[in-house]
Amino acid sequence: MCSPEEEALRRLEEVFSATLARINSLVLQPLLGTTPEPSDPQIRECLRLVQQLHQSSQRLWEVTEESLHSLRERLGHQDAVGLESLLLLRDADRVLQVHVEYIESYASCVAVQAFPKAAKKRREFWRGQRKALGQLLSGVSSEASVGTALTQALRQPLAHHVQQYVLLLLSLGDSVMEPHPARELVVHAATLFGNLQSFMRQALDQALATQALWHSLSSRLRDVLCTPARRLLQDSQDVAVTVTPLRAERVLLFNDALVLLQGHSVHTFDLKLVWVDPGQDGYTFHLLTPEDKLSFCSKNPRDLMVWQWKVTQAVCQALRGKKDFPVLGAGLEPSEPPACRCVAYTFRAEGRLCQATYEGEWCWGRPHGRGTLRWPDGRNHVGSFCQGLEHGFGIRLVPQASEDKFDCYKCHWREGSMCGYGICEYGTDEVYKGYFWAGLRHGFGVLESTPQAPQPCRYTGHWEKGQRSGYGIEEDSDRGERYIGMWQADQRHGPGVMVTQAGVCYQGTFQADKIVGPGILLSEDDSLYEGTFTRDLTLVGKGKVTFPNGFTLEGTFGSGAGKGLHTQGVLDTAAFPPDPSSTRKRQLGVGAFPVESRWQGVYGPFRDFVSAGCPGDEQEALLGFHVQNSRELRKSQEYLCCERTQPEACAGRMEDVLDELLLHREPRALRECLGKALSSSLHPLGKLLRMLMLTFQATYAGIGANKHLQTLAQEEVKQHARELWAVYRGLLQVALRRKGQAPEEDEDLEARDLQVHGLMLPLMLPSFYSELFTLYLLLHESEDSLYSQGIANLSLFPDTKLLEFLDVQKHLWPLKDLTLTTNQRLSLVRDKCFLSATECLQKIITTVDPREKLEVLEKTYGEIEATVSRVLGQEYKLPMDDLLPLLIYVVSRARIQHLGAEIHLIRDMMDPIHTGGLYDFLLTALESCYEHIQKEDMRLHRFPGRWDSKELW
Repeated sequence: MCSPEEEALRRLEEVFSATLARINSLVLQPLLGTTPEPSDPQIRECLRLVQQLHQSSQRLWEVTEESLHSLRERLGHQDAVGLESLLLLRDADRVLQVHVEYIESYASCVAVQAFPKAAKKRREFWRGQRKALGQLLSGVSSEASVGTALTQALRQPLAHHVQQYVLLLLSLGDSVMEPHPARELVVHAATLFGNLQSFMRQALDQALATQALWHSLSSRLRDVLCTPARRLLQDSQDVAVTVTPLRAERVLLFNDALVLLQGHSVHTFDLKLVWVDPGQDGYTFHLLTPEDKLSFCSKNPRDLMVWQWKVTQAVCQALRGKKDFPVLGAGLEPSEPPACRCVAYTFRAEGRLCQATYEGEWCWGRPHGRGTLRWPDGRNHVGSFCQGLEHGFGIRLVPQASEDKFDCYKCHWREGSMCGYGICEYGTDEVYKGYFWAGLRHGFGVLESTPQAPQPCRYTGHWEKGQRSGYGIEEDSDRGERYIGMWQADQRHGPGVMVTQAGVCYQGTFQADKIVGPGILLSEDDSLYEGTFTRDLTLVGKGKVTFPNGFTLEGTFGSGAGKGLHTQGVLDTAAFPPDPSSTRKRQLGVGAFPVESRWQGVYGPFRDFVSAGCPGDEQEALLGFHVQNSRELRKSQEYLCCERTQPEACAGRMEDVLDELLLHREPRALRECLGKALSSSLHPLGKLLRMLMLTFQATYAGIGANKHLQTLAQEEVKQHARELWAVYRGLLQVALRRKGQAPEEDEDLEARDLQVHGLMLPLMLPSFYSELFTLYLLLHESEDSLYSQGIANLSLFPDTKLLEFLDVQKHLWPLKDLTLTTNQRLSLVRDKCFLSATECLQKIITTVDPREKLEVLEKTYGEIEATVSRVLGQEYKLPMDDLLPLLIYVVSRARIQHLGAEIHLIRDMMDPIHTGGLYDFLLTALESCYEHIQKEDMRLHRFPGRWDSKELW
């Protein structure tokens, strides 16, 4: 059964709908009907506001009609349609929002006096409409102005309507008992429209106060400050307050800004960027803004409390982007604005940020968090900020004078300066990857130009305060030379080695980029010059040349334009040719650059990271980040996005890394764990290995592939293994501390070397093997050439003839393995004896690890013994006299290329624990075979005439 309140609501909606229609035809449409369009911008703005009000009025009429329809449906079919079907109840929030929009549009018109201004040109028309307007209003004097009549006509019907809504909804709530399903909806609707009454009164009061303010200000100030949506919340003329340091004459608090009037100056502060800092004495509180700190003072604590409360609530309202509902600051507890916000702001004060626009996160008046900073000159910075300064990872674009050319800095920043690892791509097509400090290159870094540059070059090494300083490698592709050595103040200074593409090497001293004093010059043919020379390595002054055949020339050297090299000295031809082993010992740079100090700029950041306990926030800055690199610098914003591992993910991954180390401490598990770590570009050990590979390639690949640098490279690889092991040990200690476990005791030197050579070196050697083995090939090229000739000669022998030539005892010959075909003699069969041992030895070139190579050699020895034991029908241990000729046979049939390089690499890089053991014995035997094959009497044309050459075939 329908209640009397529902019937009353229906009648109320009918009356209000008709009233809205009359308001539309009597007031809004005539106001908008002014033609032609006025030239006065203020009148145009007023008409725009009236147009918005007209649209709000139309939506209000539409929702009223919907509500009326639902009431009629309910009253006409009360048995079938429940109370909850009423639009006013089931969709109260939408109905309320339409009313709020109308009120806000109306208040904007009141604040700027839009009605009298819009009606100004048709004053006579509105005087004739006074009687019609009076029918809409009550309590309005006939002498009232047209503006007042229009203002009342657009407000009074709505105020009466909302008041009746509240009364009827409250009455309806009393009539609906608690179990009724619609009671909660009725109570909710009554509460909403009760709040709407308060909101309407406050909105109108603020609009009228704002209207009065605009009348009190000069036209200049009014033009600066007046906007339709702006509302005055507090005026220092009503509640006195003093603001320092600006000493404002008048303080105005609006819903969107705080304004200080000081003579002819107007200081405006966006409330979204105002932070309230309560004072301690009750007589002062502070406001923090991006560029100022304002102190509010008052002799009356109550007045100060009013200002503080109103500013706080106004900031909350500005951040929400709409007026508070039901009223400003209503509620049991006052609202507190968040300390962190996301707003755009353009700096005005002089300084590095002058005219720059920051858009991003703020905290207590300073950029803090993620943000973007743009300068008028085209500079852009995207990244992290802390207390107003660039701090953390950031990308900066700096435009160059030429069109579409930028310097792009992808780097870590600390307190406004680049600090930590970064990648910088310059408009000159140069790229720097390395560390910074205080905005300058500092620590290890690589500066490389493009191959198309006028003078292509690449520097890999250490920097100090923006200049090359310390140990570094420079490759000059244009001159075809590489410098390895010390630098100071961006110049070659101190001991250095110069390697040229022609194979010429120099070691000496540089000063201010010039060669000074005596030095050593080695040519491709192993000629040695000791003396002085010029920048382009031309012999000049006193010196001594030692030729490959042992002859020496000592005297004074010089050169002239077009005259070539000339000398005056003594040529000694009595000397014997030098021993090849002594020539191989001419290794450069070993004493000049101690291996421990060469790459401290690479090791240091990793040590620092471990010593600091592996902090997640420093991982990127110290260890580097992964970025999708491109030398094509583009202006688009998309280029500012950096494809890299996020710091949060890095921090989580570091926990996993440390946990993994704790779980795999047994030898077998540790080997697998370290292998996995070294192969990962995200693991600290993997990152360090990749940086060391970069330095190794920069030093020894290409132009640097010179045999006189072999020892320098070999000891460098071993040092890298020691440093990688030290980082692993440091990570393990950090993992133990984080789990509250006691750290392990420090290793002694012997225990460390066992782990380095037995575990770490085999795992990381493959990363350096290509460049390192190339140096061994070059160093032992002449020996391997003799060995290859010997192998070629021995390959002419059939099996039985070769076994006989090598003096292998006949009872050890595996003749059972020589299967003959038709018309084939035993003496013609080749490559059948000791086949299993031959195939086994050939596997020595398929592995990198020296231990695995030695294991191949051990298996080869086992295959030889197994074959001999099978031939003899009993187990047989070969003495050295029998083993050596058999091993020479197997080596000659295996035909391993560059065996000398293989042997010497194994000898240099093998674990010292094998010295004097079985592996050492077998390697010595292989070395002896290698030397025998090189001997002159092993060549075919020197063999004694024991057989006719036709018999070999």
